[in-house]
Amino acid sequence: MAAEKGSSFMDPFKGLLLTYLMPESCYDEFFLNFNFLDVKLPQILKLVGASSAEGLSLQSVLLELVAITGTMAYSIVNKFPFSAWGEALFLMLQTLAIGFLIFHYNQKTSRGVLFVLVYGAVLSVLLSPVTPPALITTLQASNMPAIVIGRLIQAVSNYQNGHTGQLSAISAFLLFAGSLARIFTSLQETGDALMALTYIISSMCNGILVLQLLYYWNRKPPAKTKGD
Repeated sequence: MAAEKGSSFMDPFKGLLLTYLMPESCYDEFFLNFNFLDVKLPQILKLVGASSAEGLSLQSVLLELVAITGTMAYSIVNKFPFSAWGEALFLMLQTLAIGFLIFHYNQKTSRGVLFVLVYGAVLSVLLSPVTPPALITTLQASNMPAIVIGRLIQAVSNYQNGHTGQLSAISAFLLFAGSLARIFTSLQETGDALMALTYIISSMCNGILVLQLLYYWNRKPPAKTKGD
């Protein structure tokens, strides 16, 4: 039932997505089966292919990671079904990989490794019995400002640069469409208004980046000279 509702909601976007961004098999996996494993894979592949993280804001990625972690921890503590938060696990792993790649391509690989290890330690503490549920709820409530600030930081960076750098259009469109669909499925599967509000705010902020990607579509980072 959730898949059918998500599908009917996304029907107006289906033609655009299938024409310009993805094959129908990918659309079905994402919007019908809610397989979010590959959402940020295009972004990771773009970074690796370019051997550059130009244009991506580390602060934005870190704030996004905080928001994703809050959603995941809140869902686990409240024993929500995996279908309601499973994508957060996959998004966390992929966002963590993007954060590491930003460090790596800025010649700070050792800091990237430390970043991954510290995050793993913090996550272990959050999911352990020593962490009071009230703290997890506060972390979930902080998702909205974290998402807004993180997306705005990236949007301002795009504006200042005059291009979107290595920001992946496919990942941005998928995140935008996925967060829209998740507003309805989260209400149905959890009945939690805080979860739904998080996805509403996320949709609005993701929409800003999508608009920038369209506006700066043909603008590329300036070519670097040997002196750079």
